[in-house]
Amino acid sequence: MSKPKSHSPSGSDRRSFLKAGGLATAAILGSAAVPNVAHAQSNASPHAAPANSVTPSAMPTRNLGKTGYKVGIFSLGGQAALEKANNEAVAVPIIEKALDLGVNYIDTSSIYGGPERWSEQYVGNVMQHRRRDAFLATKTKERTRDGSMRMIETSLKLLQTDHVDLWQLHDIGTMTDINEIFAKGGAMEALLEARDQKIVRYLGITGHYRPDALIEAIHRHPFDTILMAVNAADPHHYSFSEQLLPLAVEKQMGIIGMKVPARGRILSSWTPPPIEQQKHMWEGMVLAPTAGTLDMRQAMYYSLSLPVSTVIIGCDSILQLEQNVQLAREFTPLNQQQMAALTEKAQPVAKQSLFFRFYERA
Repeated sequence: MSKPKSHSPSGSDRRSFLKAGGLATAAILGSAAVPNVAHAQSNASPHAAPANSVTPSAMPTRNLGKTGYKVGIFSLGGQAALEKANNEAVAVPIIEKALDLGVNYIDTSSIYGGPERWSEQYVGNVMQHRRRDAFLATKTKERTRDGSMRMIETSLKLLQTDHVDLWQLHDIGTMTDINEIFAKGGAMEALLEARDQKIVRYLGITGHYRPDALIEAIHRHPFDTILMAVNAADPHHYSFSEQLLPLAVEKQMGIIGMKVPARGRILSSWTPPPIEQQKHMWEGMVLAPTAGTLDMRQAMYYSLSLPVSTVIIGCDSILQLEQNVQLAREFTPLNQQQMAALTEKAQPVAKQSLFFRFYERA
């Protein structure tokens, strides 16, 4: 595949979106948001919705689309410490502390932590005794029905539960993914079957590569949620916030933001490894020759000022977790001028902050 070209929206388009995004965020935060209906699905699950009693006093909450679930605006991602091998002594306390602090949404995947699926293992260690405290989301990267059914069977065992709240198609990036997923015998059959069997409550899609395939997925099926990459560099290359995000808002989907600090690459506190080491560590990834330009507050508040339900961020320590929860607790939406200023501030490090949009794909 040839090297992809950058796509940068015009200044007027960006300003129009930011204005609209601010209005949509205000609606999400206010009473005009999607009605809080406990079981919006027509085939309501027998499993009660999670209810972490700490969340309402810990941080602002927003509706997770039409699910009716009130999610804290900061949620725990399943990578960072949670995907490292033999890291139970660090990972499990982070998950426990997150729930103690009011986090009520945990994201993981069948591919986090390699074949051993360490992330699901660590989360399962906590879910076995705290299942009711968290909305639990996992994913399948498989594109076939049979492969995906095997994935969810193992996920349930590792997560030590009889159901997950959200099962997602992992990393939809190209039309090849779409054609395989929606083909006869494709993964979409597994998602619908699992929901019918009540082992999953809601269905979602995820992606960070390009917006077109995700837009097509939304048009093909009324998914409950979308997990998408949205950070302050987004408007500079293959923007998700230009068309994909407004479509998800229109469809009243639960919108989960990811790649907020871009694995640290957008942060001024990040120290880039030597270039040769980066080449060895991350084959095919865009190299990052410099530190980023934003602090964590700016990075998180930019994404939270978009019309998202929550953002997921992986943590390497309890200190990072506590700092993120504190930022969520203190959050107030940025205005149009502040958003535009952060977008411009991120421009010099935009490509390294959007490294996930520049992988070579078939």
